[in-house]
Amino acid sequence: MALKSENNSPIAAPDFSEVLHIIERARENAFRAVNRTLIEMYWQIGEYVSGKVKSGGWGKSVVAEFAAFIQSRHLGIDGFSASNIWRMRQFYETYAGNEKLAPLVREISWTNNLMIMPLELPEKREFYLTLTVRNRYKKRELRRQIDSMLFERTMISDVTNKLFIERNPALASLRDSYVMEFLDVPKTHKEVELRKAIASNLKDFILEFGKDFSFIGDEYRVQVGNKDFRIDLLLFSRALSCLVAIELKATDFSPAHLGQLEFYLEALDRDVRKPNENPSVGLILCAGKDDTVVEYALSRSMSPALIADYQLHLPDKKLLENKLRELTELAESESLSDEDDE
Repeated sequence: MALKSENNSPIAAPDFSEVLHIIERARENAFRAVNRTLIEMYWQIGEYVSGKVKSGGWGKSVVAEFAAFIQSRHLGIDGFSASNIWRMRQFYETYAGNEKLAPLVREISWTNNLMIMPLELPEKREFYLTLTVRNRYKKRELRRQIDSMLFERTMISDVTNKLFIERNPALASLRDSYVMEFLDVPKTHKEVELRKAIASNLKDFILEFGKDFSFIGDEYRVQVGNKDFRIDLLLFSRALSCLVAIELKATDFSPAHLGQLEFYLEALDRDVRKPNENPSVGLILCAGKDDTVVEYALSRSMSPALIADYQLHLPDKKLLENKLRELTELAESESLSDEDDE
C-alpha cells in the first residue's frame, strides 16, 4: 500500500539503495583487509622457511614437523599443510625484491596467487596479476582466462594490430581473436544462431571482452533516413567512454563488411552518441580472416575499426606460443633493421 502524507497526498517510497552500497563497500573493504593480512602472513612464513632452507638447516622432514607443530597448536587451522608451506616459500622467492609485483599479490586471494605463481614467464605473471586486481576475478574467471591463453592472444594482437592501434589508440582494448568456447553452437552455423548464443551467455561473453565493457543490446536499431538498420551487438566501454559496435559474420572476412560497419559507426556518432562520449569504435567478428586482405582493407580506412576472428574451442597452447614467438622475433628483427638504416 502506498504511503500518504497528512493531506492525503502520496509520498514517494524511501530509497534505501545508498545504504546497501555503504554496507557492500564496507564488506568489500573488510574482505580486502583480511586478505592482505593473510597474504602478508604467508609471505613472512615463506621468507622464514626460505631462509632456513638456504642455510641448510631445513628439508622436507623438518617442514613436515613444522606443519604438524602449527596444526597441534592451532586445532582446525587450514592452510598449513607441509605442501602449502612449501608453496609459501615459493611464493616469497618468486616475488621477493620485485617492487612492482609484490604489492599486487597482496590484493588477490591465495587461491588466485596459486594459479598465477607457476606461470613460467615473469611478463605472464604480471599480466594476470594486473588483470585480476583490476577486474577482481574470482577463481573460475581467472582459470578461464589462463586456459584460454589470454596473455598470448593479447600479445599477438598487440603485434598484428600495431599499425591500426597507432592510428586509433582507442582500438588498443580490442584484440584480433576471441575465444568463445562457451557458446553451444554447431560448427556450421548462421549469424543469427551466433548472436542468440552470445545474448544467452552474456556473462562469459563480457568476461572474454573485459569487464570494462557493458552490454547495451543485440540487433540495436538505428534509423537513417526512412530506413531501419540493426547492429548485431552494441557494447559500451567504460574505460574508453565510447560505444562499441560489433558485426558478426559466420563466414571469412570480406572487404565489403567494412563498409557496413563504417556506416553504423557514422550513424551511432551522429544520432546515438552523447556529447560527453568519445567517437564510437567498431569490430567485425568473423569466422576467419586473411591477414593480408585485412591489411589491404584497413590501410586507407580512417574509421576506428578492427577485424577479429572467433574460435568456438580453446586454442592449442603450442601453436599459440609458437605464433607469438615468431611474431615477436619478426618484430624485433624489423626494429633492428630500422636502427641499421638510420
